[in-house]
Amino acid sequence: MEDTSHQSHQHAEMDERHGLEPGSDMASAMENLALAPKQPGYGKKRAGRGAVSSGLTHECGVFGAIATGEWPTQIDVAQVICLGLVALQHRGQESAGIVTSEGNCAKNFNVHKGMGMINNIFTDDSMKKLKGNLGIGHTRYSTSAASEEVNCQPFVVHTAHGALAVAHNGELVNCESLRKDVLSRGVGLSTHSDSELITQALCLNPPEGEDGGPDWPARIKHLMQLAPLSYSLVIMLKDKIYGVRDPYGNRPLCIGKIVPLTIGAYRNEKVDKLPAEGWVISSESCGFLSIGARYVREVQPGEIVELTRHGIKTIDIIDCPENRRHAFCIFEYVYFARSDSIFEGQMVYSVRLQCGRQLAREAGVDADIVSSVPESGTAAAHGFAREANLNFAEVLCKNRYVGRTFIQPSTRLRQLGVAKKFGALSENVAGKRLVLIDDSIVRGNTIGPIIKLLRDAGALEVHIRIASPPLLYPCYMGINIPTREELIANKLNAEELAKYVGADSLAYLSVEGLKKAVQLNMAVKKPEQVGHCTACLTGDYPGGLPDELEW
Repeated sequence: MEDTSHQSHQHAEMDERHGLEPGSDMASAMENLALAPKQPGYGKKRAGRGAVSSGLTHECGVFGAIATGEWPTQIDVAQVICLGLVALQHRGQESAGIVTSEGNCAKNFNVHKGMGMINNIFTDDSMKKLKGNLGIGHTRYSTSAASEEVNCQPFVVHTAHGALAVAHNGELVNCESLRKDVLSRGVGLSTHSDSELITQALCLNPPEGEDGGPDWPARIKHLMQLAPLSYSLVIMLKDKIYGVRDPYGNRPLCIGKIVPLTIGAYRNEKVDKLPAEGWVISSESCGFLSIGARYVREVQPGEIVELTRHGIKTIDIIDCPENRRHAFCIFEYVYFARSDSIFEGQMVYSVRLQCGRQLAREAGVDADIVSSVPESGTAAAHGFAREANLNFAEVLCKNRYVGRTFIQPSTRLRQLGVAKKFGALSENVAGKRLVLIDDSIVRGNTIGPIIKLLRDAGALEVHIRIASPPLLYPCYMGINIPTREELIANKLNAEELAKYVGADSLAYLSVEGLKKAVQLNMAVKKPEQVGHCTACLTGDYPGGLPDELEW
């Protein structure tokens, strides 16, 4: 039988930090839920993932670039990719890699990969080795495989027809069945990564066979039929790049055009009229302007696009299974994406602003000022303030230099919790009734210390408003959401959570309110196909739960 005495002591400490009497009904309920046995089947696939103390983590971003015109190009393709990955750094900070091709040799690619942040991996010396006219890159946070250099992407394999490089954002739902299929064909796998599995699956001959060499579009289409969820892929061959988005459109992917630097950012020409010096493909559009590119469009759900020196073209579009609706991850809007990225014809910042407006309609409160937990809740806080006709004021000052520390603080300092990360702007707080907006609550272990900090700075009332619905279910499509037992919304309702964290009140945005905010200004061509994945909020998984979910 497991010894829980140490855990009980930890929970008593936590109760004291949040103003709960150790042994009280609320404290006991929290402890019982925290010590409850984990649900069966949730551990296997996630066993190797990096530990996350709080919040959510995305697992990766993908990026590709190809120069147009005569090769060798004057564009430094490796630099473009590196800057593109820097713009996607928020999607993963464990490892990164770049693979380039000069376009004339099918046998060898130039490769550099490593653990850590992008600016530490790609030095001047390593960048000089990444010569090429096209390339792909990846920045990673692990989900389905451990944080080790062997799992760094892009993956490169050497086939009978030349080298192939693949970078993947997402997580295969039917990983185990696909793994058995690949292994049964005599293919060896050196890692537990979904992405290596995809790379090897692409090396399989499609069912209809091939004449005179590999039919890569047919191979990609075969993979998409074997695995409908969840991925955005960039696939590089000797002289071309394929971009692939799963048929549900669960993961984002978009295309940009590299334009001459003589063209100013605010000229009125439409992007399709501008000359192309190259093309880029990326998980998000946020880095395009910084590399001299313009946003063109999203890759459509199920679409296979081909990028060559001559331009881009659609190869095929695979329909959603059984004509289901698309299921773009709604938490890209809520949390993961950078505010200046564009999805579904709208900027993420505008959607977050609208979430705040909707939240004010649903859960308004008498207060003096509105503020946010920076920077994630700021856009929603501005929307809330405008809708409620209240002033927005900053109340928390974020320390930019907080990193991991090897110094274990004393019990007293640990009780201050968040003090090292935030300071309170006491002149804005003192004597005020405050609405504090955050984008989400996951484990609920950071909001309590923030509230204490604000009360210590003189706040009369602190009302917490969350610009998304409560997180209730884990995700198996590329987001590292904790198990159900770790999600605070499964333990306490809003009223109980307010008491637990020391707030005067707490309210979430409704699921319908979030959908309304997201879909208000969408650019929609086929309304009957529009849909968003809300599995982590509702338990309604796209395509249903697989029979043998190995996590």
